[in-house]
Amino acid sequence: MVRSRDQNAGWIHNVRIDNSAFKRVEEFKYFGTTLTNKSSILEEIKRRLRSGNACYHSVQNVLSSRLLSKNLKIKIYRTTILPVILYGCETWSLTLWEESKLRGFENMVLRKIFGPRRDEVTGELGRLHNEELNDLYSSPNTVRVMKSRRMRWAGHVAHMGEERGVHRVLVGKLEGKRPLGRPRCRWVDNIRTDLQEMGCGHMDWIGLAQDRDRWWTLVSAVMNLQVPWNVGNFLTSCKPVSFSRRTLHHGASK
Repeated sequence: MVRSRDQNAGWIHNVRIDNSAFKRVEEFKYFGTTLTNKSSILEEIKRRLRSGNACYHSVQNVLSSRLLSKNLKIKIYRTTILPVILYGCETWSLTLWEESKLRGFENMVLRKIFGPRRDEVTGELGRLHNEELNDLYSSPNTVRVMKSRRMRWAGHVAHMGEERGVHRVLVGKLEGKRPLGRPRCRWVDNIRTDLQEMGCGHMDWIGLAQDRDRWWTLVSAVMNLQVPWNVGNFLTSCKPVSFSRRTLHHGASK
């Protein structure tokens, strides 16, 4: 893969893969995901939040209804709104600011589900704080679900052959020099960070993913924060665990 860059303007002139040339554009959609010439996921996050907000407003009367239990409302949220927000999240490389935007949207929906809290002294109704929402909401939050799906996709990529385009893009090296300034966080950097949270940051994740059973254990642990006490012996002591498709999408209940 060859890509040329104008060092003065920072615009990408062309992209060539093998014998095919692709015209330069500022942005385009690929399978419903917006890709930009700046390699930024910010516009896609904004678009996902707008779509999720439209979905939220279509069911907010249901989420605030007193006729439905809170568990049923949470199921409605996780089956109708969350998939809209996290569409294509397997390829995201997020900053802390972008993660906070996702958490902020989820907290807005949860406040509609759980309603206001009543002060025990004055009896006045008030807004639930983020810590209170975390205690009430037993399922994995949006960011944990996103990280788990990204880890799951990383396992699929690790098993692809070198002739596959996805694997070539991951391990390939761009020609030329990188621009000045702090380098952006790459997708593979996020994978290493997630593994570091599990105490496995020093290991080669591609080689680690070759053991499917233990990799799926890591995928579930990332979602549900099931960090073992002895993280150093985690990969050698844990037993192979299989998870259903429903558990991998929605998480294990506490």
